[in-house]
Amino acid sequence: MDLDRLRPYLKIRYLLPGSLLVLFLLFLLWLLMIYISLPDVSALVKKNPKTTALIQQRIQEAKQQGKKLRINQRWVRFKRIPKLLRQAVRVSEDASFYLHEGVDYTELKESFKKNWEKGEITRGGSTITQQLAKNLYLSTERSYLRKIKEYFIAKRLEATLSKYRIFHLYLNIIELGPGVFGVQAASRYYFGKNVEDLTLGEMVRIAAVIPKPLKVRANGNSRWLRWKARWILHKLLKYGYINQEQYDETIDEFE
Repeated sequence: MDLDRLRPYLKIRYLLPGSLLVLFLLFLLWLLMIYISLPDVSALVKKNPKTTALIQQRIQEAKQQGKKLRINQRWVRFKRIPKLLRQAVRVSEDASFYLHEGVDYTELKESFKKNWEKGEITRGGSTITQQLAKNLYLSTERSYLRKIKEYFIAKRLEATLSKYRIFHLYLNIIELGPGVFGVQAASRYYFGKNVEDLTLGEMVRIAAVIPKPLKVRANGNSRWLRWKARWILHKLLKYGYINQEQYDETIDEFE
């Protein structure tokens, strides 16, 4: 056997473990730098944010198109938001919200698998807490860096705020239409009434808009909206949040 020919490969074999260690340490240092740069969320315990990163992003996008975006956002107390609307949002966006600590690892695993198979980020797998983190501090950019930041901010939000407060903030800043943020603003914009006066069908419509706020109107009749509304109603019935009579009275609206 020619040892001279094998010597370069042997050298690589012995250097590889050390190189991997260095790469791993650099990766940890990179994560630490990201974590240190993240925002302090402690002010949110008692104060409502005056604006969000997403609101500012939408304003800039409109400006680039030569337009001026009118922001419609109204804060409303948690108790004024109907329980059924809260339940509709949870079954639609994050059914295990009160069980996890900011991240649903089962959903995250499935999302990573789907994205890996397609070679791009097409599925977010975000919890309500992660969506709040994105809306408050990040952007709608689809990248792994943003997902990493979203993960860390979500964990920080969960460590600092109560579930009650996280959900309250989310329901008041979530994007629900062009320039429309929060369930109270959406109630006034789409149905001309306060959030506490919504019918079951109207609540389901607002919850259905969340994944596609700029493409689907809550007071519209698109195929996607009707499908999503039926899906939410089925989940509300399945979990016992509404009874059969409520389901039967509302489902025809979306057939």
